[in-house]
Amino acid sequence: MVLWIKREKGAMKAILAIFFLFLIVTTTADEHDHVYKEGDEVVVWMNTVGPLNNRQETYPYFQLPFCQGSHTVQHHHETLGEALQGMDLVNSGIPIRYLKTESYQPYCKKTLDAKDIDVLRYAVDNQYWYTMFIDDLPVNDVVGQNDEGKEDSEITQDPHFKPLYVYTHKSFTVEYNRNQIISVRLQHAAPVELKYNQKSLELTFTYSVDWNPTDIVFQDRFDSLLEADFFEHKVHWLSIFSSFMMVLFLTGLVSVILLRTIKRDFTRYDREEGLTDFDRDLGDEYGWKQVHGDVFRQPPRLMLMSALMGTGSQLVILSGVVILYTILGDLYAERATILTATIFLYAFTSFIAGYTSARYYARYGGKDWVKTVVMTASLWPGAVSLIGGFINVLAIYYSSSRVISFYTLLSIVALWIFLCFPLTLLGTIVGRNWGSQPDFPCRVNPIPRPIPEKVWYAEPLVIVALGGILPFGSIFIEIYFIFTSFWTYKIYYVYGFMFLVFMIMLIVSACVAIVSTYFLLNSEDHRWHWVSFMTCASTAGYIYIYSIYYFVMKTKMTGMFQTSFYFGYTALLCLGIFCMLGFIGHTVASQFVRKIYQNVKID
Repeated sequence: MVLWIKREKGAMKAILAIFFLFLIVTTTADEHDHVYKEGDEVVVWMNTVGPLNNRQETYPYFQLPFCQGSHTVQHHHETLGEALQGMDLVNSGIPIRYLKTESYQPYCKKTLDAKDIDVLRYAVDNQYWYTMFIDDLPVNDVVGQNDEGKEDSEITQDPHFKPLYVYTHKSFTVEYNRNQIISVRLQHAAPVELKYNQKSLELTFTYSVDWNPTDIVFQDRFDSLLEADFFEHKVHWLSIFSSFMMVLFLTGLVSVILLRTIKRDFTRYDREEGLTDFDRDLGDEYGWKQVHGDVFRQPPRLMLMSALMGTGSQLVILSGVVILYTILGDLYAERATILTATIFLYAFTSFIAGYTSARYYARYGGKDWVKTVVMTASLWPGAVSLIGGFINVLAIYYSSSRVISFYTLLSIVALWIFLCFPLTLLGTIVGRNWGSQPDFPCRVNPIPRPIPEKVWYAEPLVIVALGGILPFGSIFIEIYFIFTSFWTYKIYYVYGFMFLVFMIMLIVSACVAIVSTYFLLNSEDHRWHWVSFMTCASTAGYIYIYSIYYFVMKTKMTGMFQTSFYFGYTALLCLGIFCMLGFIGHTVASQFVRKIYQNVKID
């Protein structure tokens, strides 16, 4: 009975957490208003610590044998995004007071035993790097230093005797504008050597604070953290310009070729319609008209195609909305706000997935509606659960701060059960009853037409493999900037560039889908449904191949946890692009096929 009551209380806490998280997303309030009076406490939140080259391999800061000063203010996860990103903010106890200058003031002492010294030596030797937040401003620094420049034959021969030092002093330089903090810079000092096989060591941790006035306004305080020289480099601008020019060239080429070619096809078909049976040369009957009785046949694996189309449409809308929302709201300036907003926007756009999936399923005469709803609602969350679950198991094994707690998991499950699935079901009902009905311009023959032999480059697999090259070519420079931001310590803020590249990618994919579909149908192959989807979706495969190159050549990541995190969540990104571009390609190809068969006379 007691266990049942505890479970009920846990479920109620999860539901209330979701409600309050939604309020956080829809309001602009924070834990405080960033306004201070002289003498007010400025809390220094310690977040995580981990290897410099493995950004996602993070651990709670106080897992290392550091000490805390006396404090009263505690912290908990504010948003779902913070919990999922492994943010574990703990009050450091450094007693900073607004506009109060301090110099080498102690805030805590710690006596290390032999085990603690070995732990700190390992952290310093592996270049551990910690993150803290002061007034929501991120501050990073290293745990200690490796004195590799010291010349000693014994040291070079035995790595155990390598001189390693831990920093015991933190010097803060804070810039302020009236009653608001604008920037925080941190410098370390007072290194203490951590000797191998040392039995004990007493450390005294100190801090200094200097306050400097500035004219920078509060709204622009994050500008100093943004690396404009990197993200606004000429190469970035040139890549956007070259992608835009490629779009103009490709759309113009597609328009000219297809208009002239299709016009010639219509002229030939109309001329043949005017001839008698004896005047026709049967050897001249070729092209896409010959498959009119099969082109609107139900595609194989209709349920899976419907689920992919629904998921793709939802992710396209979600991506566009999140990018625009970030541009307008500067969400990168708040901790984990983008992830939190994305989760709730995904839940609210589940209606789109259900509607698109049901509309497509009904158009081709699908009957198994229950399985279609479940597959559509579970396709993307299922993939996220599989990959995220595997990485969470590794995080538990490594005792990482990336571990997703039970209550966070319960909140996500409750969000899917009470919001995502009902909205998907509602969209399915609307799409089934008021969506598109079978209204194809051509009848479907009862027996499929045999597919003739054709040249090797007209085979569906070749078309699919070649089709993803152009969309990938239009975005791979931006992929480099995104990867560099996400997998290192840079803040990505050029979401205007991202939106332009996103639109370019969609337009290029649409053009590729039209050309590949026409090329396939003109070779009298009516299997265009999956080919049009996969031709654009294959871009995701090229992105994943590029991610392997990036991992090997551009990063110094090591270890099972970081490698699994990298390739797991990159695979998730590629799956999302797979669904999005597949949806765009198949939707545009469907309109193209419908248009050309509406304007040709069929016996």
